[in-house]
Amino acid sequence: MVPNVMCLIQPADPPCPVCVQSLSLPPEQNPNYRCNTSLLIDYCQSNGKHSYIVIDVGKTFRETVLRWFTFHKIPRVDSIILTHEHADAVLGLDDIRAVQPFSPTNDIDPTSIYLSRHSLDSISEKFPYLVEKKRKEGAEIRRVAQLDWKIIEDDCNKPFIASGLKFIPLPVMHGEDYICLGFLFGGKSRVAYISDVSRIPPSTEHLISISGAGQLDLLMLDALYKTGSHNVHLCLPQTLETLKRLRPKRALLIGMTHEFDHHKDNEFLKDWSKREGIPVQYAYDGLRVPVNL
Repeated sequence: MVPNVMCLIQPADPPCPVCVQSLSLPPEQNPNYRCNTSLLIDYCQSNGKHSYIVIDVGKTFRETVLRWFTFHKIPRVDSIILTHEHADAVLGLDDIRAVQPFSPTNDIDPTSIYLSRHSLDSISEKFPYLVEKKRKEGAEIRRVAQLDWKIIEDDCNKPFIASGLKFIPLPVMHGEDYICLGFLFGGKSRVAYISDVSRIPPSTEHLISISGAGQLDLLMLDALYKTGSHNVHLCLPQTLETLKRLRPKRALLIGMTHEFDHHKDNEFLKDWSKREGIPVQYAYDGLRVPVNL
């Protein structure tokens, strides 16, 4: 997330220019203010009906709703998909009730939420009141988010349907001791979203590579730091090498720290894109990308 809190409460001399600038403009004019990484899919089906599918609801989910659901006139959430169970992906689950119809007795249709068994087990400890199906005898009714938990597999051969759209899980390594999920979706256009990754296994890479199952129309990919490497995330050098292997038609980089100044660093990516023939830029909060799914 940007700004980095330490840059504000213990400012350097001179102060961090990205963090200072990130608080100086309203959000729709400020690509350097970044909440937890997330994706909203506005899926228009053949009958004209819109379904709204959210991938990940992290610590800043409520802030994201206030900033961007209102700006883009998003009326509801129909389905939720979780990449993993870390704080930046799930700690907004309690706030799902804010985008559900009001009922003091919880008498509403639950929102479908797709996640791995491991993620559900972890969330059951973090949010037992969201997972438990029955109240204990004598317990008061309290209004909480109503969620219909649906287990998906860490297996690219086991797709699932969320609100009418087919998703293929993309298992990736988020550190060598942890499997996180990306997702491949879209029939007319092939789109992949991989937010938390340090290494893409060969079977997953085959599905999203131009030399494997076919070229992606759009890839959204992790890029934590500008230089060096990290044990649980791709950093820019590894991200760009990955793009050269996969060769999507277009790429958006996500998950950047305050090292990245959106405007200045996109100039570098413009030059890289021309040289490599892969259009790539840094994403920003509120970015809307038309895609024919």
